[in-house]
Amino acid sequence: MIRFLSIRQLAVIEALDLSLDDGLTVLTGETGAGKSVLVEGIGLLLGGRASADMVRTGATTATVQAVITTPEGTEVVVRREVSAEGRSRAFLDDTLVTATTLKEQVSAWVDLHGQHEHQTLQQPHTHLDLLDRVSHLQASRDGVATAHAVWVAARDAVAATRLDARERAAQIELLSFQLGELDTARPQPDEDAQLAAARQVLASADRLQRLGSEAYQALYDDEHAALQALNVVFKRLDELAQIDPTVQPYAALRDGIKAQLDDVAFFLRSYVSDIEASPERLQEVEDRLALLDRLKRKYGPSLSDVLQRQSRTRDQLAVLQQPEGELGALQAAADEAAARYLSQSHALSAARRHAAGPFSSRLRAELSGLAMPDADVSFRFTTAAADHEWTAAGIDQAEVLLSANPGEAPRPLVRVASGGELSRVMLAIKVLDTPEAGQRTVIFDEVDAGIGGRVADTVGARLRSLSRRAQVLCVTHLPQVAAYADAHVQISKQVRAGRTLTSAIALSDDARVEELARMMAGNTSPLMLEGARALLASRAKGESEAAAKGESESPNSAGQRKGKPRGAKISG
Repeated sequence: MIRFLSIRQLAVIEALDLSLDDGLTVLTGETGAGKSVLVEGIGLLLGGRASADMVRTGATTATVQAVITTPEGTEVVVRREVSAEGRSRAFLDDTLVTATTLKEQVSAWVDLHGQHEHQTLQQPHTHLDLLDRVSHLQASRDGVATAHAVWVAARDAVAATRLDARERAAQIELLSFQLGELDTARPQPDEDAQLAAARQVLASADRLQRLGSEAYQALYDDEHAALQALNVVFKRLDELAQIDPTVQPYAALRDGIKAQLDDVAFFLRSYVSDIEASPERLQEVEDRLALLDRLKRKYGPSLSDVLQRQSRTRDQLAVLQQPEGELGALQAAADEAAARYLSQSHALSAARRHAAGPFSSRLRAELSGLAMPDADVSFRFTTAAADHEWTAAGIDQAEVLLSANPGEAPRPLVRVASGGELSRVMLAIKVLDTPEAGQRTVIFDEVDAGIGGRVADTVGARLRSLSRRAQVLCVTHLPQVAAYADAHVQISKQVRAGRTLTSAIALSDDARVEELARMMAGNTSPLMLEGARALLASRAKGESEAAAKGESESPNSAGQRKGKPRGAKISG
């Protein structure tokens, strides 16, 4: 769960700090105010693509960082930096990691649903992934993927053994050259990120030495060093304590404070002495980075891809160098691997068909609550007819069929669903796909696209319901949705000294009424203000009625529905 978000020098955002609590937080504002930039910043923390044009004009680096509370209750600081040259660095608790590692870790805590993500539902190949994830079939799917990899390797071994002598020699020569190039370079995991960090230190070695030395002298080695002055302070405190015992607790702090400052001084002395101001070492790092960049261009795009290519090339070369007489044994191994793959794939296929019914029923129930009471949802499965259609996901292909209106036969989503219907189907899926865990964050960027009126009201109610078991952030243009929020943040932009700046503020009750009026009609006339008050009052009444029926909110949101909306003022 995101507790604090900080963005610096990202596009139109100069400085933004936002504290977040449980429940539903909405972000509203005029089109182009910077709401999408904020979401884009969170996307960087999820391993999103970084580019130089993200950095604010005139700045050297854009930074996004967040404090996240994990399901285990610990706090983790995640950070992503993007330079004006387009290079990026990622950190977990100040430890340098790859963007891939950042994505894998943060995506376990934060789920970002972008503006156009519902359009992925129009791609049938995503439907099988959806069914497996929501129906908890991932473990079986992983087993099938492993069996598929074993079969592919065995199949390729047979194919390689059947090559004629000339083709085999050419393949061996090519693979030997590639493997020799990779083995000579000896790339290591995350080496490029580590070298980039080392380059930055080496390039700034003189400045780092100067700053460290000045800090050490001011603290320990100067005529008027801080530690010397501190001794005078505590000597006076001791004298005071002899006269007035109430001073004694402060005098007793001396040993702890002095020990901490001694640690700082010893660190600074060691730090300065360890800095290597070596142009030769800097050149070595630059040369090594250039070599790794060449390998990534040739075998990448990432260094992890290069390492995988090295391992795969070694295996392929070993297969090609096997004696041709082993063809029978290799074919037997391939047949056995194929049989094992098919066995696991058929078991997974049966599990999918069994899970499709309950999943469809749950999805229909969710859609009914989103003003699609007559929606009929089902899955259509097809099975691979030949081994060239086998995949790491198994032998199945699946497609969601939808009938939004009574009397109409279910048809593929891509052919029947409108934009508003796709948005609601995606929201229903997100509700089913969000675990019962209060420490997860789900972010929707305009999930209400293409809807309005009564449907918008049902979407807002569903987002509010989802926020009882996960922290929910939603960018919206609809007042019907915004009125359901626990916290309301207004995003706006101004022009100061010829520069565009995005700013935001957590709205108080009166300001929230004005923002809802603006969203309803573009003005804050008395009539619109009254309409906004009525909208909020209807939400409060509906919640009171739900509570009276025993549908009160969970502990993590109860008691947070009254008073000033939560969130922090955002500077910009």
